[in-house]
Amino acid sequence: MSETTHDSAVAMSAPPSSDEGLTPAQRAQKYGLSQSGARPGLPEYVRQLWARRHFISAFASAKLTAQYSQAKLGQVWQVATPLLNALVYYLIFGVLIGTSRGVPDFVPFLVTGVFIFTFTQSSVMAGTRAISGNLGLVRALHFPRACLPISFCLMQLQQLLFSMGVLVIILLGFGQVPTWSWLLAFPALLLQFVFNTGLAMVMARLGAKTPDLAQLMPFIMRTWMYASGVMFSIDLILKGKHVPGFVVVLLNGNPAAVYIDLMRFALIDSFTSAKLPPHVWAFAGGWALLMGVVGFVYFWKAEERYGRG
Repeated sequence: MSETTHDSAVAMSAPPSSDEGLTPAQRAQKYGLSQSGARPGLPEYVRQLWARRHFISAFASAKLTAQYSQAKLGQVWQVATPLLNALVYYLIFGVLIGTSRGVPDFVPFLVTGVFIFTFTQSSVMAGTRAISGNLGLVRALHFPRACLPISFCLMQLQQLLFSMGVLVIILLGFGQVPTWSWLLAFPALLLQFVFNTGLAMVMARLGAKTPDLAQLMPFIMRTWMYASGVMFSIDLILKGKHVPGFVVVLLNGNPAAVYIDLMRFALIDSFTSAKLPPHVWAFAGGWALLMGVVGFVYFWKAEERYGRG
């Protein structure tokens, strides 16, 4: 009995723990602990991305090289794929349906539209699978997850630049002479790249939560392509038709159509400024700024949830 009384007295006299009453967050702060994989602040996140710029570039180049590694023609498919698409669209729309009527330099018109829309289409499709298709990498390494959609968009830009060499040959073959306006292709492509990257980030977050979205995207992109004037002139299609004004504004303000029009204006002599929608450069810059900022912030908001669950 005496031992029991003594032990009880010792237990009752022990001082209370200094951690009693502290929340988990207060305890972590007390001992200098931080949450693993926690989302950094936006300025810090941008700094981390910039520090990994070499990884982004190398990852994009590696993915581009590996994309056709199993094909016998290899990197030739980077150019052959959009060219074959353009040929199919020419036969169906230009020859059978007759959308080439009234469109001067229809082949350069069509090929430019196909190449530029393919840039956006491929960026969005790759962005949709950027997280869900690379879960092993996301779960194994700690890095800003925005590296992945940015890398995939950079990969698509590199692929487009390969294709642009063939586009130039086609333009020259159909009588287009290089002029100073060709330099406008560079700011147009830069704005489109920013837009594509922002949209790819939105789709990367949505695709990470709903992987089935990747199966739906081909149908959405095909519908978008038909509304973007890739195979026909929007002005000629609308001419003589009683279309509500807001429909005309939506078609002309469609970002894919805006970037296609800018490239056609830059590269094709017969596609003059009279065929451009009003304030087209303002639309191009506005879409790039809006989608770039919104897409980046939207993706960053879910940074700590990627690869979990």
